[in-house]
Amino acid sequence: MLSVLDIFKIGLGPSSSHTVGPMRIGNRFLKEAVAINVLQNAARIIITLHGSLALTGIGHSTDKAIILGLLGFVPDQTNPDEAEAAFLRVKDNHKLNLHHGPTIAFDYAQDIQLRGDIIPKIHPNEMSLEMLDHKAKSLYKETYYSVGGGFIATQKQLITPAINDQIQRSKDVPFDFTSAQDLLGFCDQKNASIEEIILRNEDMTRPRQKTYDGLDHIWSVMNGCIERGLNTEGVLPGGLNVSRRAPNLFHKLQNDPMSNEREQLFDWLNVYAMAVNEENAAGGRVVTAPTNGAAGIIPAVIKHYCDTDESDSKIKIRRFLTVAAGIGMLYKQRASISGAEMGCQGEVGVACSMAAGGLAAVWGGTPEQVEHAAEIGMEHNLGLTCDPVGGLVQIPCIERNAIGAVKAVNAARLALHASESHKVSLDQVIETMRQTGLDMSRKYKETSEGGLAVNVIEC
Repeated sequence: MLSVLDIFKIGLGPSSSHTVGPMRIGNRFLKEAVAINVLQNAARIIITLHGSLALTGIGHSTDKAIILGLLGFVPDQTNPDEAEAAFLRVKDNHKLNLHHGPTIAFDYAQDIQLRGDIIPKIHPNEMSLEMLDHKAKSLYKETYYSVGGGFIATQKQLITPAINDQIQRSKDVPFDFTSAQDLLGFCDQKNASIEEIILRNEDMTRPRQKTYDGLDHIWSVMNGCIERGLNTEGVLPGGLNVSRRAPNLFHKLQNDPMSNEREQLFDWLNVYAMAVNEENAAGGRVVTAPTNGAAGIIPAVIKHYCDTDESDSKIKIRRFLTVAAGIGMLYKQRASISGAEMGCQGEVGVACSMAAGGLAAVWGGTPEQVEHAAEIGMEHNLGLTCDPVGGLVQIPCIERNAIGAVKAVNAARLALHASESHKVSLDQVIETMRQTGLDMSRKYKETSEGGLAVNVIEC
């Protein structure tokens, strides 16, 4: 059973699986080396990236993230400018000051190996780290997986049924749901909302106010990301020469007398979502929602519909995030939120589903209507491929977040206006997404080997 604060993680762009996860892996590798008392003898570390991490790793800053992790940087406490400076020092000085360990020689060209020819069997985002002593003797070696949304696991965790990649709670939760059917059953049994069922589970981990504080902080970071994206101009890094569009669109909306009218709803959702994902593409500070590649959808919908001058604004935002996280837990448990495993349906599709459910809850929807909204949000993203041009989270990723935000709102409206029960359940659509992802060719799953990635000329 996951927590709402597991689903929403603070980190750096441009990818939760390729940036946040690898940074955490670097930290974990050193902690494990300390545990077996070998870190002090380290003289070299060899990092080998396989599968999607190798094929899109440079464009997604995986090389930078793993180095930062070995330096001791952690995703939720890292300043983007400090991180960039530290990364460049390692490349320029050829030295790596291991966190709580010695300073070792580090040859960026030799010690980071991109093995896109190795196709992982367990999960597409695979990497191995090996620590050697001064005589080139192996001190410690481990294989890790970045499984989406910043979650990580070792090979043993993923192949041993008794040790899985779910985060373990210190106490059992009162409502241990593994499906939407379970969740709705608890709501009916206790005559409670989805929000309340999830919060009661959270109460077993921390006091209710601590959960609220965590959600308030998550929104503060999301909102800060929107503000930076709306006010930062320039060209995104990576070589595609993609200009930031959010500031110009925001300026036009501010100066348009019709900017608050219904016909410009799409423009406001677009600008907020694009602001977040342009920040993400630039390596800025973002929140996985549930991933970095889909980080703009939930903040955009919250900004437009919940972050108002009304007295209950904070209550609405907390409700939205809690319910959205509960829906995200279902996808994480029953399928995947990794673009390298499920395609973009596992990122933008899941975010759209989460946002639709969250908004339906804010609008007063019943648990069944919230479930219906989440189902609609995914149903119309099934089969969406992950095909970043040039291995960068820019084209088509930024616009997909804008479209996803609009879809989420429409899904919530359709669910609340439905006059009869729906025929397709959220559990069924999650299973369909899982099967679709398994059947999808690997070239359409964050490898930049298919789709737009090969049909668009890189400028």
